Amino acid sequence: MFDRIKKAFSNVIKKVSTKELSEKEIDEIFRELELSLIESDVAQDVIEDLEKRMKQELVGKKFESNDSAQIIIRNWLRDYMLNLFNKAGSIDIVERIRVSNKPYTILFLGINGTGKTTTIAKIANMLKKEFTVVIAAGDTHRAGAIEQLSTHGERLGIRVITQRYGADPAAVGKDAVLYAKAHKIDVVLVDTAGRMQTSKNLMDEMSKIIRVVKPDLKIFIGDSLAGNDTINQAKEFYNYTNFDAAILTKTDADVKGGAALSIVYVTQKPIIYIGTGQEYDDITRFNAEQFVDSLLVSNNV
Repeated sequence: MFDRIKKAFSNVIKKVSTKELSEKEIDEIFRELELSLIESDVAQDVIEDLEKRMKQELVGKKFESNDSAQIIIRNWLRDYMLNLFNKAGSIDIVERIRVSNKPYTILFLGINGTGKTTTIAKIANMLKKEFTVVIAAGDTHRAGAIEQLSTHGERLGIRVITQRYGADPAAVGKDAVLYAKAHKIDVVLVDTAGRMQTSKNLMDEMSKIIRVVKPDLKIFIGDSLAGNDTINQAKEFYNYTNFDAAILTKTDADVKGGAALSIVYVTQKPIIYIGTGQEYDDITRFNAEQFVDSLLVSNNV
């Protein structure tokens, strides 16, 4: 995974062959690095911030040898990226549910094709090992969406609350919360229509769902393969919904790796899980240190 961004960082580290970094040398390094990072789905805002901070903190830095220079640059890049993730914080869903007033309601946001429905099933499968769970089929727009979620529910042995197509998705979510209260269910997972972030009517509908359902947690589902589209979606969804966290899907096929850095930078919200396959257990809690180290591991310094 993430081969392209690994190569970009590896190249910039190996280019440092001087005993003291000047602003001109950083400019030269960035001429090549910027294109590589853009191709790796790193947002322009991140690239500009990286360049600015590198100049602020490394210009005039003296090194004893080429090897020590490369180690210092590698460690600086590691600290820079970890700082982005640390600013975003972290969320432990399981712990939050344990200490919450039940039912704990989680709303899932995102456009069609990102793997949102499958991700909801994965989260349901994970949570049912400790809690009771009900799912609300709130995507009442896309043909087949209710049946798809209901099939997952049947496979997992989890009740799915549904209404007809065209029904008010806020009402579906509210029904699921009321059902959970009546049956002492711990967790409600609410699906929503996979809407384009440019559709104001659908985004306004999303705002209504949030007002009615009052979720404890709002999670954006982003496709790591969709590049800058995912970053733009995250920005727009965050503006409308102020979501609390993100899950990145399809990371097992992602050769670029920049989406995680970009989403955290532009929203300052944590990535809490990554999808790594199609099976219900193919979801992994996001570990920032492991992720950052994986981007730098190929440098051999």
